[in-house]
Amino acid sequence: MASTIGMMDSAYFVGRNEILTWINSRLQLNLSRIEEAASGAVQCQLMDMTYPGVVPMHKVNFDAKTEYDMIQNYKILQESFNKLKIDKHIEVNRLVKGRPLDNLEFLQWLKRYCDAVNGGIMNENYNPVERRTKGGRERFSKSLQKNSKSLQANNVCNISSTDTVGVTKASVGYNFVGPRQGRMNETVGAAHSSRDYQALLKEVTDLKLSVDFSEKERDFYFAKLRDIEILCQTPELEDIPMSIAVKKILYAADAKKSALEEAQEYMRRSNHDGTE
Repeated sequence: MASTIGMMDSAYFVGRNEILTWINSRLQLNLSRIEEAASGAVQCQLMDMTYPGVVPMHKVNFDAKTEYDMIQNYKILQESFNKLKIDKHIEVNRLVKGRPLDNLEFLQWLKRYCDAVNGGIMNENYNPVERRTKGGRERFSKSLQKNSKSLQANNVCNISSTDTVGVTKASVGYNFVGPRQGRMNETVGAAHSSRDYQALLKEVTDLKLSVDFSEKERDFYFAKLRDIEILCQTPELEDIPMSIAVKKILYAADAKKSALEEAQEYMRRSNHDGTE
């Protein structure tokens, strides 16, 4: 299947915005630029979504910043291709440079491949957020256990020193907050900040998509008006009343006032003069 996707395939005419929308909707991400997917982690998860369980997601590094870490992600992706017998060589050295065109081309191919496998239908049973965090849960759990033991040891020392002095913090008016409660407060605050950040990212992405759409619409209608202008300027047509009326509308300097009435009045006078 991969070998049948040639350079003239319609896959390579899919635009940047469509690719970003596809990635963000499938993986619940907020990418705004193609080069943000240069680390290879996104591509690994797109394959994991298409073939659940084939990609060892616990090995994929979504925080990859250096070329070395990115190359490790692409090695995982290439191994998955080999396992699935997908005849596609990944140009790793070009992709890790973060060049938009190289990454766009590879993502265009990947979208075409994934859509061919699943018919363009999203797997509703696939939880992308859970799959991304699954590899980090065990490490977080171990870290939490180590921190808990450390806190217990600190508490024992604090109690001993308090008994020795014979005065507790409460007795001198302190409102003491334990390490565990303080850490919980920090976690809750971080969660709120993360949600706010994600909401802002989504809003920025939506605004960028809206601007891109508006620019395309503007260019489309400008091209139509330019065609009309060129047509009205041809020697055979430029002096007829209809062309002159159209140019009155095109060249109207007052943006607040419509030139339609003036053009219609000109047409009426021309028709009246023509009948006499």
